[in-house]
Amino acid sequence: MQMEARVGVAVEGGGVRKLVQPPPQQIGTISQLLAGGVAGALSKTCTAPLARLTILFQVQGMHSNVATLRKASIWNEASRIIHEEGFRAFWKGNLVTIAHRLPYSSVNFYSYEHYKKLLKMVPGLQSHRDNVSADLCVHFVGGGLAGITAATSTYPLDLVRTRLAAQTNFTYYRGIWHALQTISKEEGIFGLYKGLGTTLLTVGPSIAISFSVYETLRSFWQSNRPDDSTVAVSLACGSLSGIASSTEKESLVQELHQVSNQTDP
Repeated sequence: MQMEARVGVAVEGGGVRKLVQPPPQQIGTISQLLAGGVAGALSKTCTAPLARLTILFQVQGMHSNVATLRKASIWNEASRIIHEEGFRAFWKGNLVTIAHRLPYSSVNFYSYEHYKKLLKMVPGLQSHRDNVSADLCVHFVGGGLAGITAATSTYPLDLVRTRLAAQTNFTYYRGIWHALQTISKEEGIFGLYKGLGTTLLTVGPSIAISFSVYETLRSFWQSNRPDDSTVAVSLACGSLSGIASSTEKESLVQELHQVSNQTDP
C-alpha cells in the first residue's frame, strides 16, 4: 500500500511555513484480505437467490420440456422454488460459495501484488510518473495472471458450488465434502477441473480489465482530486471497473457459445 503525506501551509507572524501531515495509518495485508473476504462472503450471501435463479435458467433446457421453457420467467421460477423446495432453497450452495470466495479473494489480491513486483523488475516496465503505458501493462498482465492463479487454485470449490446450486427436486450431492468425494470417485481427480479451460478464458481477461481499469481510474482521480474521500474513490472506481470487466466477460461468453454451436455436428 502506498502512503502519501499531505502538505499544508500555515501563516504565522508574517512568515509562511509548511506543515506536513503524517500519512494515515493503513491496515495490514492480512487484515485487508480478511476484510475483503468477509465483505465478499456477505455480498454473495445477499445476492445468492439471484445467483441461484441465474444458474437454474442456464441449465433449464436440460431438465424442462418446450412448453415449460416458453413460460420461463423469474417470477415463475422463484414461485416454483418456494413451493417445491422451500424458501431456504434460494441459498442452496451458498456455504460452498462462501468457502470458495474467501480463499479466492485472498489468492487473487496476494498474487496480484507479487505479480506486479515481478513485472516491475522487467526492463522497460519500471514505474515512472510519465510511463503510463508501462503501468497499464503491469496492471493488465498482473491482474490476468492473478485471476488465472486464483481461479485454478480454487476451481474444485467453484465446480461444487455450481453443481449444488443446479440441483432441484432430486438431491444427488448432500454437501460440499460429499460432492468432492463423489466427483473424485466417479469422474476421477480431473473431474474436479471440468470446464477449467473455458473458465480461465473468461476469468483471465475479466480480472485483467478489472484491475487495470480500477488502478487507472483511481490514479487519475487522486491526481486531479486529492482531497476526495478514499472510500468514495474506491467505491466509484471499483463499480466502474466491475461494469467494464462484466461487460467484457459476457461478450466473451457469447462468442464461446457461438464457436461451440458452429463446431457441433
